[in-house]
Amino acid sequence: MSKKKQVLVACGAGIATSTVVNGAIEEMAKENNLSLDLVQIKIAEVGGYLDTADLLVTTAMTKKEYPFPVINARSFLTGIGVEDTKKQILEELKK
Repeated sequence: MSKKKQVLVACGAGIATSTVVNGAIEEMAKENNLSLDLVQIKIAEVGGYLDTADLLVTTAMTKKEYPFPVINARSFLTGIGVEDTKKQILEELKK
């Protein structure tokens, strides 16, 4: 079995919006039998996970380049395009 994927879920403060996204990803993981290591953090803390993370899902704006894919999850807050964002996240997790 492949290693558990580490998914960073980040927002500005690491509290409010990342909790919403975290819950949605947890649900998707269960539905698709994926074993994930979800880490809820502030966007400023992403640098500490450069060697371990497989994916960053964030509601914050980021202009930095990371060695893993970054998916914008603002759709979870607006309700517009949520299915597309979920599909994007799933595609990355299944790689």
